[in-house]
Amino acid sequence: MQDDGGDGRNRGRDETAEERADRRWGDLLQELRVAQTGVQILFGFLLTVVFQPRFADLSQTNQDIYTCTVLLGAATTGALIGPVSFHRLVTGQRLKPQTVVWASRLTVLGLILLLCTMASSLLLILRVVVDDTAAAWLVAGMVLWFILCWYVMPAWARAVHSAESDEPSTPSP
Repeated sequence: MQDDGGDGRNRGRDETAEERADRRWGDLLQELRVAQTGVQILFGFLLTVVFQPRFADLSQTNQDIYTCTVLLGAATTGALIGPVSFHRLVTGQRLKPQTVVWASRLTVLGLILLLCTMASSLLLILRVVVDDTAAAWLVAGMVLWFILCWYVMPAWARAVHSAESDEPSTPSP
């Protein structure tokens, strides 16, 4: 069975819906391993900050940013580990294609939360190192960089690929 992705176009793979779901699940797990490792390290460091002697010297604003950052880190961890729990709880129910869709959505949500966690972490750190205005501009620049790398470039690649695959193929001489 040719995989047409539901739109009638040949995607170049000869696999059943179940085989496609298995392949996509394996791909998603590899992506999650990378993201989860980074999030767990970041979250672990965040959890230790409050126990440092200098934490009490932070302004109330910085302590509020820290609290927000920890909550964002926890939410990110939950979203990126969510696909594993989802898969475990529906295993054997013949829901693999649907599980892949939901797990993918949780992963995208986790990446958005990771972007927020990174921005909040950077804001906290940079407010300690440079003045508040410079910190805000530096964080804004980094957020734009993450958005470019994580969302704009993949969206651009999809658009280019989609435009190329929509063009009628001409026989080569």
